[in-house]
Amino acid sequence: MDKIIKIGTRESQLAVWQAATVKDLLQKNGYRSELIYIKSEGDTDLKTPLYEIGVQGIFTRALDIALLNGDIDIAVHSMKDVPTMMAKGIVQAAVLPRASYKDLLVPKPGQKFSEQTEPLVIATSSIRRKAQWLNRYPNDKIENLRGNVNTRLRKVEENDWNGAIFAAAGLERIGLRPKNALELDWMLPAPAQGAIIVVSTDKNTYCLEACAHFHDADTAVCTAIERDFLRALLGGCSTPISALAKVNNGYVEFTGNILSKDGKQKKEITKRAGINESANMGTEAAAELLANGGQEILNGIRNEN
Repeated sequence: MDKIIKIGTRESQLAVWQAATVKDLLQKNGYRSELIYIKSEGDTDLKTPLYEIGVQGIFTRALDIALLNGDIDIAVHSMKDVPTMMAKGIVQAAVLPRASYKDLLVPKPGQKFSEQTEPLVIATSSIRRKAQWLNRYPNDKIENLRGNVNTRLRKVEENDWNGAIFAAAGLERIGLRPKNALELDWMLPAPAQGAIIVVSTDKNTYCLEACAHFHDADTAVCTAIERDFLRALLGGCSTPISALAKVNNGYVEFTGNILSKDGKQKKEITKRAGINESANMGTEAAAELLANGGQEILNGIRNEN
């Protein structure tokens, strides 16, 4: 095992933490590796909301190119950033055990929500979070929030907002979850939120075998179902689609929904099946949702774009 596996990563603190975690896992299994830092489009444009950039895989494309060019051997991503159809020649090498899938509300320092009356001003660049928040709190105002985790936390302090929404896993992994953060148990996450994926090229058998040592089967099953649901609905950053699958006592329990961008319309579906019968659950759930009102919401979103 003299080969040094080159791990491609974005330069943000969270991305480096994820890549370093994979580096440690490789080392524990007897493989040598090093981190290779690559800048992505999503890191250089911090003003345009993600849903206006309109490029699926904006945080992964630069690493995909590096993989296909042979500049790196594997790449590590937050799985929710990875397009449901990966670039030709790139495959899943491993999925790590899922961390928290929840969204958090981080209040502005000193903000007491129990004392606050509507309307609130909440910041997020996620169209999914915006739609779900407005569905529950229709009188509130949503402001755009871009940047890496550290930048977004700083903006919460600097701006005249009541709070902002973050992914729990991202804050917790790098030790930045504020003590006053509130878990939004009612908010359904993005498909594959909280999961980390390692990808490689389909011909790199050495790296595929190396990463198989720390692949988590349950997380892989659940995220595959969620991503199938997203793919079947033809969803991207501009579509408020949420999904969550969990393994419980040999069964997979799934919930998915789609909302209009303004949060006024919502359709949701739940399904349950044995883990061995769950392969098509995401696709089937999407078809049922579309047949029961989801198509009208999707058509409305497409007409807006």
